[in-house]
Amino acid sequence: MSIEKSAIPLRTERLPLSIPLAIESVSAGFPSPADDYIDTGIDLNEELIRHPISTFFLRVSGDSMIEAGIQNGDLLVVDRSLDPCPGNVVVAVLDGTFTLKRLALRRGLLYLDAGHPNYQPIDLRQYGGVQIWGVAIYSIHKLQNIATA
Repeated sequence: MSIEKSAIPLRTERLPLSIPLAIESVSAGFPSPADDYIDTGIDLNEELIRHPISTFFLRVSGDSMIEAGIQNGDLLVVDRSLDPCPGNVVVAVLDGTFTLKRLALRRGLLYLDAGHPNYQPIDLRQYGGVQIWGVAIYSIHKLQNIATA
């Protein structure tokens, strides 16, 4: 899996954009009665971005993280200020090539694990230049929609 290298930093100042937020959550199990109540709103900048100066969007290319819920074409929110820990999904640079994988620690050694059975773990000792570029904190993907008129 590769990550497009054209990272676009978010604005350093936050411009509020309040989008209506329903007071009730939606049931993904059994249906519940719908309420027509709307809360004051939600600002996605406030909800998704803790460190605006070090946060970037990247577009995913490939399917190696599909089992982690990250799909081809997703928009990733990546925070470069976070310390990467085993278990985090990270954007890594391996000998100058960007990749998206889950950081893993096994027997004291760091690996990058794919979220797809067709991809083998990456042993970081095989690379001369390794940099963990940032930690993916959100993946935004479009749901499949029926044909629209």
